[in-house]
Amino acid sequence: MNTSIYFSTFIIYQSHIIFHFLIQKFGQQFTDSFKRYMPDAFVFALLLSFGVGVSAWIFTDIAFLDLLRAWYKGFWQLLEFGMQMCLLVVTGYSIALSPYIDKKINVLANKISSPKQAYLIVLLFGSLASLVSWGWVVIAAVLGRSLAKKIPNIHYPFLIACVYLSKNIWSTGLSSSIPLLLNTEENYLIKADILEQTIPTSATLGSPLNLSMIVLYLIVTPLLMMALRPSFAKKNTLAELITDDSKESTPIDIEPKPLTLSDRLNNNTLMVFGILIAGAIVIGDHFWVEGFNLNLNLMIFIFLLLGMALHKTPVRYGLAVQKASGNIAPLLYQFPFYAGIMGIMTKSGLATKLAIGLTKIATVKSLVTYAFILGGMVNFAIPSGGGEFAVIGPSLIEAAKEIATTLPEEEQYELVIRTILALTYGESLTNLLQPFFILIVLPVMASGTKLQARDVMGYLSLPFLVYFFLQLLLVNLIPVL
Repeated sequence: MNTSIYFSTFIIYQSHIIFHFLIQKFGQQFTDSFKRYMPDAFVFALLLSFGVGVSAWIFTDIAFLDLLRAWYKGFWQLLEFGMQMCLLVVTGYSIALSPYIDKKINVLANKISSPKQAYLIVLLFGSLASLVSWGWVVIAAVLGRSLAKKIPNIHYPFLIACVYLSKNIWSTGLSSSIPLLLNTEENYLIKADILEQTIPTSATLGSPLNLSMIVLYLIVTPLLMMALRPSFAKKNTLAELITDDSKESTPIDIEPKPLTLSDRLNNNTLMVFGILIAGAIVIGDHFWVEGFNLNLNLMIFIFLLLGMALHKTPVRYGLAVQKASGNIAPLLYQFPFYAGIMGIMTKSGLATKLAIGLTKIATVKSLVTYAFILGGMVNFAIPSGGGEFAVIGPSLIEAAKEIATTLPEEEQYELVIRTILALTYGESLTNLLQPFFILIVLPVMASGTKLQARDVMGYLSLPFLVYFFLQLLLVNLIPVL
């Protein structure tokens, strides 16, 4: 009896090792392929610009000159969003450059004894933070970078992949842009008579389908990434990858002697305290009037105030911001090109034509699947949930209403919500293959190294495939109401 138990245990253990080895091998092959074939993120944006432009010219009736005009006008449509992304990175990174946060991370790092624990920490923290707001992945990036400095043998590109993957849960959380839009009074869908009334977040974010998706992310993501984790980190630790020590993220901790009036003003804490009081009143008033509406602007404002509070003086915070601003160049010159692509898709009607074409062949049973796939496809050209929904969302809702005309009213309502959520999840999922949003992680984590998106995103290919099939099952099987 004991022999059979030992033998069974041995077989299970060996099977686990073999499975882990195969998964690692599979993941490494994806990573090697990405390094070999995926160009720089900027080149990816340029190729996508050409691809979308040619497709619009061929498949729509837009004139060539109008196509170029749409591309140019689109360039400036994401200026506000681009500035928000820059501020998000800079204010978030500045928080980490305070001595207080550095000490707290040291305490945390002393309790972590292995890279495996570090991967799990950033996955869990990043996921929980992203449920509140997708922008909080910046804080997860700061934590990841700091842990990599304290804990030996962390495979750094894989750690970056863990941080970025943790953000993908955001589409199920409090900052999910499409459900929030649908719950906004007098939104453009209601004004266009596409919807008769708002759809409460209790029916979208609070639905059994969405709650199931949250559970899926929180359980499957750690298990999958632990199976994928590299066995060794040779030449891939942060210490090995650093090529520019001047960009190393060291805490700002200076004590200049206040000899002159300007020195005293630069190091005055009362001014910072006054700003913090005013800011706290503004934040309190916002939540009192708007409820728990944590929008992007408010989040950046909170990051700004928190950074000032941690650095205590204007001069310290100024130096932290200056240091944190050294790596946001990719955001500045790549976002306009994606905005240009969005301009082509919108002006030419290519995205709407694609949505209409797919929904013409859809049925009650297949529409949700089409919406999920279409959301992922269009995300490559319009990597903004709200922007993409504005282009293809109305067509999908109209298709759902038309297809479901013979169904009871409750089932019509359910199909509309299920179609919207499927689009939301599909749009978010292909961020694992689209290097747009990793640009808010790399300025923090790749600072001082030569790491690019292609060094990281190969580790996300297998998670993409796993989530593609699992999410497709959920959006078709789990109840909405």
